[in-house]
Amino acid sequence: MVDLIPEKLPKHVAIIMDGNGRWAKQRAMNRIRGHEEGAESVREIVRATRQIGIPWLTLYAFSEENWKRPRYEIGALMKLLKRFLKAELNEMMENGIKFQAIGRIYKLPRDVQEVLQETVKKTSPNRETVLTLALSYGGRQEMMDAMRAIAQKIEKGDVTSRDITEELIAENLYTAGMPDPDLLIRTSGECRVSNFFLWQMAYTEIYMTPTLWPDFRREEYFKALEEYERRERRFGATGDQVADAKSRWDL
Repeated sequence: MVDLIPEKLPKHVAIIMDGNGRWAKQRAMNRIRGHEEGAESVREIVRATRQIGIPWLTLYAFSEENWKRPRYEIGALMKLLKRFLKAELNEMMENGIKFQAIGRIYKLPRDVQEVLQETVKKTSPNRETVLTLALSYGGRQEMMDAMRAIAQKIEKGDVTSRDITEELIAENLYTAGMPDPDLLIRTSGECRVSNFFLWQMAYTEIYMTPTLWPDFRREEYFKALEEYERRERRFGATGDQVADAKSRWDL
């Protein structure tokens, strides 16, 4: 078992869950079976996140580009999402998990939107861990929507172009009020960010693993967290500056 140091854990973990289709293909199963097994990984990773005290977990569940997939697969994914949320609601309530969704949620089927809204409402008082699903999400689309929102404020006279700061942009992203991710995990061996959190990942540590998402369970998750704890985050400073600041903080 990996030994984790609580004070060195990331506050926000984001995961690109990739490899469900390949997992199914390797076993001569249809892609839907891979998504179903991937849902089991979601359950285990959410539980582990809550148990070790990480306050924010964001899962890239369905991208804007995923709308290009076959209709039968999209339909199956939406049914799986509804089933997952309904099945996990009690556990989220018992364990203080707050649920939210980000992205162009209005593009999802109406019945899926209703289940999302119900889950968000019922879990809103919870404070232990925030589970965020990125659905119909795209990083470029998020920035376009943020720019439109800021442009509308300028048109109304609420702000001027001189008021545009990093803080103002962040306030108009889907992730407003959320901390930027400390750690991004991508499964399946692919080495790209796939239009995910393009603004938010300016200084995020990235961990790539060849493990396919349905096989990414607690042990693999802890390996990623252990690797994160070994890294030195400098945010543009030198290693000596970071060490000096840490020594002064410890004093």
